[in-house]
Amino acid sequence: MLELIISALFALAGLGLFIWAWHRIATARHLLQEAQQVKDQIKKDLETERREALIKLKDELYKRRTEAEAELKKERLDLERFQQKLTSRLEILEKKELQADDIQRELQQKERNLLRSSDQLRAHEHRVKTLHDELISKLEAVASMTREDARQVLINTLEADVRMTQEKWVQKVEEEARQNAKERSIQIVVNAMQRYAAEQVAPNSSGVVHLPNDEMKGRIIGKEGRNIKSLEMATGMEFVIGETPEIITISGFNPIRREVARRSLEKLIADGRINPTRIEETVEQCEKEIDEMIEDYGKNAIMKFNLQGVKPEIMSMLGKLHFRTSFSQNVLLHSFEVALFARVIAEELGLPNPQIALRGGLLHDIGKALSAECEGSHAMLGAEVARRCGEDALVVNAIAAHHEEVPFASIYAPIVMIADSISASRPGARRETLSTYIKRLEKLEDIAHTFGGVKKAYALQAGREIRIIVEEDNVTDEKAIGLAREIATTIEKEMAFPGQIKVNVIREKRAIEYAR
Repeated sequence: MLELIISALFALAGLGLFIWAWHRIATARHLLQEAQQVKDQIKKDLETERREALIKLKDELYKRRTEAEAELKKERLDLERFQQKLTSRLEILEKKELQADDIQRELQQKERNLLRSSDQLRAHEHRVKTLHDELISKLEAVASMTREDARQVLINTLEADVRMTQEKWVQKVEEEARQNAKERSIQIVVNAMQRYAAEQVAPNSSGVVHLPNDEMKGRIIGKEGRNIKSLEMATGMEFVIGETPEIITISGFNPIRREVARRSLEKLIADGRINPTRIEETVEQCEKEIDEMIEDYGKNAIMKFNLQGVKPEIMSMLGKLHFRTSFSQNVLLHSFEVALFARVIAEELGLPNPQIALRGGLLHDIGKALSAECEGSHAMLGAEVARRCGEDALVVNAIAAHHEEVPFASIYAPIVMIADSISASRPGARRETLSTYIKRLEKLEDIAHTFGGVKKAYALQAGREIRIIVEEDNVTDEKAIGLAREIATTIEKEMAFPGQIKVNVIREKRAIEYAR
């Protein structure tokens, strides 16, 4: 029984071994089949890649061959075109060679003709020389003059002609130079005026004090007039109390003293205490204030232009100019303008030191600060002060010569004079009175109305234009042109005016109807 079991176990073991062996063999066969399939697939892929590579190679060879053929074709065409050009140029050269041969033959013929003409010319020249000698001999016999004498007469005549021509040429050059200088000077002056613009309205110091009421006049006069006498004694001014209500006029020549009197009276009115003692204290206080203001104005004037080495005396005189006016123009502001104009003109002319022109322009009127106290013109007084204070000789001469009282020592002197004229004559610098302005406008209109055919006349633009409306039935277009010329001529003869006045004559025909 045991043996049967063992035999069965061995049988089962052999069967299991057989099954395992068979499974391994089957697995091996399966792996071999898969390996064969992979090998076959690799062969197929390699064959496919080989065919594709062969196709690409054929395409690339075809493409390269096509490009090579196209390049060869292009080169062949270029060669053919170049050959055609060479052929055409060769033909042109052959034609030119033939033309050159023809020209050479023609030149040879002309050379032969020239030789013959030269021989004939020499023969004619010999004949003319002989005739010339005979003619000279006859002329000498007829004129009773040798050849040298005739040559001298001809030279004298030519010298006179050349001298006259030279004088005319010099006169023409001088006239052109004067015209160019005039145009250049006008341009420089215009540029200087355009580069300057007044920044503020010129201050004006009034000699009139307004009172709060008429009772204040009695307080100012005081008992037996002692207050007003004290005022006049302390200030050196005359206080005019007229019939005009609530106004007192201060009369006096010295503008600084007049300003002190005005300020003192205004302070006394504001304070209310008016007596001789208070008057003296107030006047003294105002004098100190004015002195401080003068120093400040002088320092500001020097600092504005950054000038160096200016003495305190000149600085003080500049400050005093703030209280002076000339034809209603503030003298200190006028000095500023002259300094700026002078520097601009010097720069336009390209002068080496425009600061001299600026300094001369700023100080040109300092003599006006002394003209009320000293005898002499303000130009000479100012020059003397500048010389005493160590100013440059050119600056001193510019101050003294700006009214042509002494000769010009340099170009800077006429520049200061021109700048002074520009500042005084520019529009708006010096005001004319209202009555003078109205009279000028009325005279313009009156002149226009004196001509026949004038219907209306209006003065416009502050008197710089007169607009005239004429009677259209009595004045034709041609007469209107002549009328404008006649009116302009009459205005020039009968009136004095700055700048120019435009005469505008208007002739208008109107036809009016109404539709009802």
